[in-house]
Amino acid sequence: MKQRHSRELTDEFREAVQPLILQKQRGPAREYRRKPGGGRKHMDPRTALEAVFYVLRTGIQWKALPAAFGASSSVHRYFQFRCEQGVFQTLWKAGLAKYGEVKGIHWTWLSAGGCMTKAPLALETVGKNPTDRGKKREQAAPAGRRGGSSPGAGGNRG
Repeated sequence: MKQRHSRELTDEFREAVQPLILQKQRGPAREYRRKPGGGRKHMDPRTALEAVFYVLRTGIQWKALPAAFGASSSVHRYFQFRCEQGVFQTLWKAGLAKYGEVKGIHWTWLSAGGCMTKAPLALETVGKNPTDRGKKREQAAPAGRRGGSSPGAGGNRG
């Protein structure tokens, strides 16, 4: 099958991924209220997987998924369930192994690094936080009001 949209998974990729994805099974020892096949139907696994890869590839929020994928909450639930199963970690390892076969990965030298902190010098150039402007504690006392408890103010009568 040829891709119609960039968000669709090819059949070749789907067939390669299928053995890694465990299917949900009904527990034999569990007592169910409904008969098998009753209730709301599950989301199509292919559509759900396409939606998950769409979110991971584009970086959009779950709620911003196009309506063609279905309910974003269902897709997110599918993603969480597959994460608990370790599907995406297994996919990552299988993808690295396949890439290693095709292109080759030089495992002798690797480097990883990163740092996410606040910029300490940025505070000097930015100025005050806009939400702190005009707070009551920074405003002058209204005119005609007596000061605190100075001896000549008459506030402390003894």
